[in-house]
Amino acid sequence: MKWSEYTWKQIEGYYQSILDMPFVTELAEGNLPKEKFQFYMAQDSLYLEHFGRALALIGARAYNIQDVLSFIRFAENTIVVENALHESYFKDFDVTEKGKMQPVCHHYVHFLKSTAALNSVEIAMAAVLPCFWIYQKVGDHIYESRQSEANPYKKWIDTYAGEEFAIAVQQAIEICDKAAETTTPEIRTRMTEAFITATQMEYYFWQAAYELKSWI
Repeated sequence: MKWSEYTWKQIEGYYQSILDMPFVTELAEGNLPKEKFQFYMAQDSLYLEHFGRALALIGARAYNIQDVLSFIRFAENTIVVENALHESYFKDFDVTEKGKMQPVCHHYVHFLKSTAALNSVEIAMAAVLPCFWIYQKVGDHIYESRQSEANPYKKWIDTYAGEEFAIAVQQAIEICDKAAETTTPEIRTRMTEAFITATQMEYYFWQAAYELKSWI
């Protein structure tokens, strides 16, 4: 069994919790309150700036030159392409500024950046994978549920259910599987632990948006 197959089995319960959470179900139905999506978009824009930096750092530390190129491209796509999408959403949903990074976003980006900087590169690759993989799975799940064309969040759904994003996700999975095959059992275990932690943070990121959770 590949590392990715084994590790996904470890987070199936968390993934189902994500599908069942009000933020995702209401997003799919198109009735998520606007202020919750505004909060989410502002925080996600802040998150992506730091996620892109983590990806670039992993690229700089990767052993294989093809992996270096892949992670540099991932970083560029995150910072340029997705930031442009957010800018259009800011206009569509009347978000005037990103504002301050709130607790869950703060926790998540610092987990990713510290892992990218201080842990082995294999663990770092595993830590950033859920942001690719879970978004694709959630996007596909919503898309396959045949959401209404009138859904105000359709552009977001189409982005993460699209073929181009799916190609990048598969590439990231394959890089992690290759890294897991050639590393030690201890590092492989820590890769799984990092993947699980990041998956939990994905849940709490959406939950924080639904609850509009900010600093006291």
